[in-house]
Amino acid sequence: MEKVIISVLGPDKPGILAAISKSLFSQSCNVENVSQTSLQSEFAGIFIISKPKELSTDKIKSHLNETLAPLELHVHVKDLELKDKDSILPTEPFVITTGGPDRKGLVAEITAMIASYGVNISNLQAVFKGGADPKDNIMIYEVDVPADVDQQALCGDLKDTAYRLGLDISIQHRNIFEAINRI
Repeated sequence: MEKVIISVLGPDKPGILAAISKSLFSQSCNVENVSQTSLQSEFAGIFIISKPKELSTDKIKSHLNETLAPLELHVHVKDLELKDKDSILPTEPFVITTGGPDRKGLVAEITAMIASYGVNISNLQAVFKGGADPKDNIMIYEVDVPADVDQQALCGDLKDTAYRLGLDISIQHRNIFEAINRI
């Protein structure tokens, strides 16, 4: 089976995931991975599916568009290009958490610093409620730090950037973060 990546965006309402999964199932597709969230009043979902070889991505998109049109959802479908496992460099997973007064450019400046070290952000959650209470403005970055990156230099530069922006920052290996934050 071949793999396809699908993104769906639009107004959030009950039944979206049911409609998407039913459409895919009716085409003999299998949902392998899903990342879905509601941001304010908008639905955002990314799906990786496997599909029969004879089923085109255009057919999948057409069927999803027909199914999801009444829900006012927008669909993008493309073939997934899988990377050779040997070409993937080793990384260490970290969680970077920042909090502080909200202002324009926070995400841009922190992500620029992270990118300058060749670090990949695999997940970002940001909640800004405005105001100066740091508990109301939180960003959580899950990152993959390449093994050859100087972690002390990265941490130092991130702390300097956070200080300049008036943010509190925490940088932890993901294993430590998960152990501390287990319910």
